[in-house]
Amino acid sequence: MTTLTDALLDPILADDPAGPRVTWYDDATGARIELSALTLANWAAKTANMIRDQFGILPGGRIAVLLPAHWQSAAVLLGAWWAGAEVVLEADPDVDLALVTPDRLDEVATLAEVAALSLDAFGAPVRDLPPGITDYATDVRIHGDQFRSSGSGDAVLDGRSMPEVLAAASDSASRAGIGHGDRVLSSRSWSRPDDLVDGLVAVLAARAALVQVSNPDAAATERRVVSEKVTIRLDG
Repeated sequence: MTTLTDALLDPILADDPAGPRVTWYDDATGARIELSALTLANWAAKTANMIRDQFGILPGGRIAVLLPAHWQSAAVLLGAWWAGAEVVLEADPDVDLALVTPDRLDEVATLAEVAALSLDAFGAPVRDLPPGITDYATDVRIHGDQFRSSGSGDAVLDGRSMPEVLAAASDSASRAGIGHGDRVLSSRSWSRPDDLVDGLVAVLAARAALVQVSNPDAAATERRVVSEKVTIRLDG
């Protein structure tokens, strides 16, 4: 387990590669996307290959991820960690690459390398991107869906090491009662390191499955608890 992504995905892929692992809803549009562990790993591998081969970022590089909780954000984060990078969750002039939504491009205007994500449910590109900005949805598809890591830098998340993040994830899962095989319903943000650990890393570390909801509707949420066989809720 040389990277955080190896530590999170290897046990899941060995245990249940085909079962639902991340299911994403947007109650504002009615969109629903479901990814198995294998599909999530393929997207993460494409992202890691793009980070390494297209942007030339080596283990120890730093990547700003300015994205909401979303299935594509999960792929980006896992890809960044697989490439051995440190993820930061704010605009930072010292990062090597930023992956952002179009409404946050102004925050990273001074950076040389920026990729934008539309977060369209089906991966549509961003329209009318400024010159010099990479469209993630277009470029990531040309990269391979297998990845062999070359290790990781000392930090993986805002200055925290991999052992520190995994320990925090284990503690978070224990506090929330999340265990192997649980289906975890959440509408939590991933905008701060602790939020990201609680809302994504802890779920994967416990070998549970995540049902992540954007723009949650209360009535739909109650129906979803039944339809998705939810066993743990992390609302709010």
